[in-house]
Amino acid sequence: MNPRKLLRERLAARRTVWGAGCYDALSAKLIESAGFEAVLTSGFGISAAFLGKPDVELYTMTENLAVVRQVVNTVDIPVIADCDTGYGNAVNVMRTVREFEQAGVAAVILEDQVVPKRCPAIANRVEVIPAVEGVAKIRAAVEARRDPDLLIIARTDTDTEAGAIERARAYVAAGADMVQPISKTMKDEAMLLRFARAAGRPVSLQVLGWLERELSPAQIAEIAGIAFFPLTALMTVAQAMITNLRALRETRSTRNLPLPLMDHNAFAALLDFPAIQDVQNRLLPEAPDFARLLSQTGVPAEKVAG
Repeated sequence: MNPRKLLRERLAARRTVWGAGCYDALSAKLIESAGFEAVLTSGFGISAAFLGKPDVELYTMTENLAVVRQVVNTVDIPVIADCDTGYGNAVNVMRTVREFEQAGVAAVILEDQVVPKRCPAIANRVEVIPAVEGVAKIRAAVEARRDPDLLIIARTDTDTEAGAIERARAYVAAGADMVQPISKTMKDEAMLLRFARAAGRPVSLQVLGWLERELSPAQIAEIAGIAFFPLTALMTVAQAMITNLRALRETRSTRNLPLPLMDHNAFAALLDFPAIQDVQNRLLPEAPDFARLLSQTGVPAEKVAG
């Protein structure tokens, strides 16, 4: 089934879609292999992996899109794209939505911070645009999409419960399919439940901070239509590489690394090398079956060789 329709159907069935955040095609593949139902292209992760910089919108829309396109081409599960602020005003948002839709994502997340943004997971404060401008961006996103199954997720970074509810309602009225608060604004489960009820739309939650520490999966599922662990993959890889690379530098040997390495053959299988090897064996000139294949075409072998 088309990933967009699949995501729509799961949300319509009122069952929480669980996912994790990726930062490149390989991490997306590993998330899919782990059995998650969807993958989020994390702006935080992409900025870290692509630029080695914090998530302050240093990368461009096209740089983000290049990573997202590879993720979509790599996995079969729905891909939800972090599109930051839409990279400008409502006009810019229209182009952003069309480009990411053409790349094949199932949903886009647009936030109401000023441009350039600051990641609330690490910044001590963020600034939001006026509500009327945020509404215009969501209206632009809805107008720009060509496939009605593409989900528009409106994120608000306002720092008060009342402000978040007011904006969520306004964004829903503008056509948003889902709304997303930031964890710093929501202080407890009761506040999240009030937000969800007031919005009247499924809630997208990025499970960070106190949500990770204090809420059970059942509590999250009661609130969220989509629940993501956006940074777990990135932080796992970063810590594992620090641990093993420091040991490797000290010992200059891979025999006693603190963490085990993935088996080479298993890694090749993860990357679908057996399927590629099968194509090579069937279609490349040095393959055993190539002469038989060529004879079926009627093309002289010397003409191919030349």
